[in-house]
Amino acid sequence: MKPAAFLFDLDGTLVDTEALWTKAIVDFVFSRGGKTTYEDILPTVIGRNWLDIDRSLHDRFSEIGESSPMEDAVELRRFYDAYATNPSSMRIEGSIAFFRVVSKIAPCAIVSGSPHDDVVAAAKLCGIDDCLSLVLGAGEYEAGKPSPSGFLRAAELLKVAPADCVVVEDSTVGVKAGVAAGMKVIALDRAALVPQTFKGETWRVKDLSEIDVGKEFS
Repeated sequence: MKPAAFLFDLDGTLVDTEALWTKAIVDFVFSRGGKTTYEDILPTVIGRNWLDIDRSLHDRFSEIGESSPMEDAVELRRFYDAYATNPSSMRIEGSIAFFRVVSKIAPCAIVSGSPHDDVVAAAKLCGIDDCLSLVLGAGEYEAGKPSPSGFLRAAELLKVAPADCVVVEDSTVGVKAGVAAGMKVIALDRAALVPQTFKGETWRVKDLSEIDVGKEFS
């Protein structure tokens, strides 16, 4: 196929950050008087939108009290930064190389559940900000994955047909969202921290370097 756009997930696809965010959330909950564990929080984080994660935390831990998702995000960043001491090690190099190659074929967007500014910062860390056409972060589309709304909004803003888009995802909910949007999906099976179950993907690879770009997207 000749794609009209490539729509990438961020966490777990371009940067390996989900374990660090999970640790930060555990610390955040403890700082508000709650108690939880890494193993308990991890499934809540993988593939999920920050607004959905924050809502779940408030539902589960009354000790967190009254605060907005954006207020919580600012406080959470302090705990995250304590773990993210070597940012370059979080780059997923095969995915970054793939992004740069396919950006010469069609516009590339990042559709993420992370806050917009965090997505922009991650794109700069990956060195792909110069070939990034669109960023959609938490709160910039109707509902988080597995809803297809983020991918459909990206297609709308890029003025392309959903059927002509290729989604790149590493989570069960992300692949489900791409399929529900009527898009072709690359499932990146990186042996995630929590086992994922993919269904309906067009390609499944362990590293995006396995994709023959010239053959598949010419």
